[in-house]
Amino acid sequence: MQTANARRLVQRNHFAGPADWVSEDLYSKVTRGVARRLRAEITLQPGAMAHTNAYFGRFEASYWQRWTGVTAVRVRADVRLGRPESAEPVGAHGTVRVRASDIAGHERTVDFASVDAEPGGGPVTVEFDAPVDKFLDGGAMWLEFRAGDLPLTVDGVRWTVGADEAREGRLPNAVAICTFNRADDCAATVAALASDPEVLDVLDHVYVTDQGTDTVDSRPAFAAAAEALGERLHYLRQPNLGGAGGFSRGMYEVTGRAGQANVLLMDDDVRVEPETVLRMTAFADHTASPMLVGAQMLYLYNPDYLLLSAEGDDLSVLKAGLPADDQALHDVSVIDKVQERRIDAPYNAWWSCLIPASVIREIGLPMPYFFQWDDIEYGIRARGRGFPTVTLPGASVWHADFYWKDGDDFGQFFGLRNSLITAAIHSDFDVRELSKELSRRVLSAIVAMQYGFAETLLAAVDAFLEGPGVLDDGGRELLARVRELRSGHPETQRLPVSEMPAGAPVRRIVGPIDKDKEDLVLAKKAARQLSGRVEPGPVAIPYEDSFWWHVSAFGEVYVTDASQGGVRRRRRDAAQARALTRRLGTTVRRFIAEGPAAQDAYRAAVPTLTGRENWARLYGIDLADTTVS
Repeated sequence: MQTANARRLVQRNHFAGPADWVSEDLYSKVTRGVARRLRAEITLQPGAMAHTNAYFGRFEASYWQRWTGVTAVRVRADVRLGRPESAEPVGAHGTVRVRASDIAGHERTVDFASVDAEPGGGPVTVEFDAPVDKFLDGGAMWLEFRAGDLPLTVDGVRWTVGADEAREGRLPNAVAICTFNRADDCAATVAALASDPEVLDVLDHVYVTDQGTDTVDSRPAFAAAAEALGERLHYLRQPNLGGAGGFSRGMYEVTGRAGQANVLLMDDDVRVEPETVLRMTAFADHTASPMLVGAQMLYLYNPDYLLLSAEGDDLSVLKAGLPADDQALHDVSVIDKVQERRIDAPYNAWWSCLIPASVIREIGLPMPYFFQWDDIEYGIRARGRGFPTVTLPGASVWHADFYWKDGDDFGQFFGLRNSLITAAIHSDFDVRELSKELSRRVLSAIVAMQYGFAETLLAAVDAFLEGPGVLDDGGRELLARVRELRSGHPETQRLPVSEMPAGAPVRRIVGPIDKDKEDLVLAKKAARQLSGRVEPGPVAIPYEDSFWWHVSAFGEVYVTDASQGGVRRRRRDAAQARALTRRLGTTVRRFIAEGPAAQDAYRAAVPTLTGRENWARLYGIDLADTTVS
């Protein structure tokens, strides 16, 4: 038998979340009787049953079998039994089972042990060696506990693998967080990382790149975390270069040092399950070859809901955030449903994503996109160079639900421009087909009376056609230009609900349109809007009903903002609609004519744009100076 020193911890089992707002059922489930669940232990009353076949409770064996060289996992637990009132022996009082599932959710027992009461009531350690050999397409392992005629308490559940099974031993790990005026959120994230001693043991560096004016170092929580982290914490200040610039700075600093390190990128406004860091870093060390290891996203406001099992992209229509597989879970409670099928990921968003230093050295730093699509482009680029991505279930952070973010904001400029650049670099880039997609987006905004949104999209296409030089300043100048452009359109601004007429009737949508006839419906709606054949309004439309084909039936609407904190007032303006439609025609013709040349220019510029020299210039630092305080 191997000694404990020859084992590598890859997962712990907690029985409740890091805070009261997280349901215990994400970690463990009580199926019979009464049990008390705490973070570190679970106590079952006589006759009770519980298991860890829960989102954070499972060992994701399918992913370990597919992507690592690990062939077996050892799981151990400390079990204590209550003492009987009688001194008479009463036999076995508890059972621990290792259970497993397959791609279809069929369950089986891998191993089990009966537990007897120890003299003096001390703990009994149970240990199992479970093969990781029947999970290639799906399935996981977990523990099941049954109490007999005595209370049963379980803690110290640890899953380990042989230390010699790691690809390169335990590599150093660095967390890189970028923040912009989210000081409280960022301080809380850093504090969460510093709160778990075993997580601290696997963190060698924590980089916080602060690009805001409300600085993180002004918060007491950050000061307390800094004391716990000590020399591992590196606090950097720089001008606002967006998410791309903030994350890239952490990657730049890590790869500028000697040796290798994993760089774990993490949003500033997530709520962290510290166990996620331990699982991601352990998995990354054991992959058969270097690859990106991403965490899943749970909703912050609905903490048991999963955004997606894994995300995919379709560059032919400039879309990402799509289900990577038809079998992927999407917008469902992972208390009610677990993911059995292994889902392969084309990329992982940077709410939490680990990138080995060897990948960064091979493919370069991110594109200087400022905002949006930097993570998507990087994952696609890595995939094309032979570095796949895994989105690891049971490794997750809570992030603000996208549902609460309104789609009409300055980010749409960067989203469209950057998706066009990404498609130019990584796809066939059929300009005629893409021009149809661009036309649909702009026309649907026009008919929905979102004139500022339509102008934002048109400006994004123009910026793309400027070529790689549009990225020279990292996005600061363009951000100012886009905000100024949008300020001239009142419907882009959120108003207090008190400004909505009290008598405005609510108009709900009646059924969806036929997707096969979407272009025909769009043309008819545009004609009706231009001719004024609409209900005059004002009317109120809930956010969930604010599809363009519904909003376009009215002349004046108050649409609830996605944040539910106000409304947007949209009014029909035939002159604006005609001007924007004419501009769309000009822009599309230019896109078809100039798009192929722009594609060639962007492809040629990738090595320069993603190089250390370019990023050092944007940071305003000496390229040779890689030390930080």
